[in-house]
Amino acid sequence: MSGVGPVEPGEGTHAWETPEAAHAPAPASVHADAPGALGADASTPAARLLRGLGRRPAAHRRAASAVLATAVLLAGGYLWATRPHDAEQAAPAPPFPSQVVDVSYLGEVAVPPGTRPRTFAFDLVLGVESGPPVTVTRLAQPYLGLSLTSAPRAPFRTKAGSARKVVITMHVTECGKVPKNVGLPFVDVTLRNARAIQVHSFILGTRYAHDLSAAIQVACSNESSNHQNA
Repeated sequence: MSGVGPVEPGEGTHAWETPEAAHAPAPASVHADAPGALGADASTPAARLLRGLGRRPAAHRRAASAVLATAVLLAGGYLWATRPHDAEQAAPAPPFPSQVVDVSYLGEVAVPPGTRPRTFAFDLVLGVESGPPVTVTRLAQPYLGLSLTSAPRAPFRTKAGSARKVVITMHVTECGKVPKNVGLPFVDVTLRNARAIQVHSFILGTRYAHDLSAAIQVACSNESSNHQNA
């Protein structure tokens, strides 16, 4: 029929929802920068902040980025500065004195004229290998019937890389308390350096054992008149 336009759907008419339409994805959201894209959430503080940042000039955005980068660098530097440093940066401790000191036996020496009977003497050499200087504060021996003195008298100091000759003089105070045949005699030396104080026993070897036994036997025998200072 001419002059009649398309038939309009009546009031309350609804389009049929096809199965494909029921499972179709929801329409993509409008970009946040578009006017009215925030819809009902446009009045929230986050939305207002987003709109404000989007409207800032590019120079302001670059300045804000620079400030943020500086803050990140400062935070990283603070974490590094407050981290415990490795202990290996500290100076190493000096060695214990007994680790760097050596005492060796040289031989028997004559005592000066006029020395009291039953007295004899030996030469030792004390060397310090490395580290700070070492001070000898005392020399002693283990037998009750013997007394010991040294020259130089303790305390005396020896530097690293050097050696010192020490004369130890022994006197038999009581023959019943000294052994007639000494097996492995030693000398107790008290050492001190910047690290510690130690008492170390130095075994002076078989030659010292032989010479000490012979000196004790002569000092405590009827032949003492043939011994030095008899």
